[in-house]
Amino acid sequence: MSKLLNNRFIAFLKLVRIENLIMIVLTQFLLRYFVLQKILNSNNLKLELNTVLFNLVVLSTILIAAAGYIINDYFDIKTDLINHPKTVVVGKIIKRRWAIILHVTFTLLGITIGIFAALKTGYLRLSLFQILAAILLWFYSTHLKKQLLVGNIVVSLLTAAVAFLPFVFEMAIFQKNYPGFSVMHSNVLLSCLKITFIFSLFAFMTSLAREIIKDMEDYEGDRATGGKTMPIVWGITASKLNVFFLIMITIILLLFVIYNTFKFYRIIINVNNIYILFALIAPLFVLSILNLKANSAVQFKNASLLLKLIMLFGLAYSILFYYN
Repeated sequence: MSKLLNNRFIAFLKLVRIENLIMIVLTQFLLRYFVLQKILNSNNLKLELNTVLFNLVVLSTILIAAAGYIINDYFDIKTDLINHPKTVVVGKIIKRRWAIILHVTFTLLGITIGIFAALKTGYLRLSLFQILAAILLWFYSTHLKKQLLVGNIVVSLLTAAVAFLPFVFEMAIFQKNYPGFSVMHSNVLLSCLKITFIFSLFAFMTSLAREIIKDMEDYEGDRATGGKTMPIVWGITASKLNVFFLIMITIILLLFVIYNTFKFYRIIINVNNIYILFALIAPLFVLSILNLKANSAVQFKNASLLLKLIMLFGLAYSILFYYN
């Protein structure tokens, strides 16, 4: 990996966390075209938000996210040189000056596109997500990242908000095109809200667990640079227990989804429940064990990667939702 980073283009992709940006795109596309569209179609409705506008919403989201990753690496050079010396990009492959230029450019583009999309829907206040996200990501990198829990919660809330954007913009355009939509089709609104909330809650819980695991992975560098993350303030053991409880709560919530499916269809064994059981709950149990047994940065990194895969499986459930 360190040799590949000598290529500026590869280094840039690493800087903006291309794999995370792809996850953001997948999240918003899958929730729009597989979750919202399924609910709307089943109620004899169709997606109202213009495809170009939706693509602009996605573009603004990934631009602001990319800007956040860049500024995070900019302010985290000392810590990264301790934790991940072979994969540091800023200051080695990409100059610090260019990192700031890229951050500012992506942020301004993201906010501008977000404001344009919000104006086109008729609700300028929808652009608050892009504006607040950009502000929070700046303060996360400069002040919040190494603080106890605050930074973890901010990132997790932003992750959950990404999943909510397609719902918010879609319902806004419905309300604009059909005044009184929220009253006349309250059942549709509530169904879309409920399913979107489930995906967002899963994203929040898993993201929060992953952020704490990453803090344990980066323990040495954070401690050396004055960090006050959970592993430093409360200790590694307490942090492991917090991750364990977050995983258990997530499993309980998933079991509740299985119960609701059974309550509605009166069938316990179906494709949806089997998927949740084996693609989500079983890996989460494995993760809980790996987390408790982990004692090195490499082991915590492996646990973090597994959780990232589980998050992808959770997102993929939207496809199953559409076809069942």
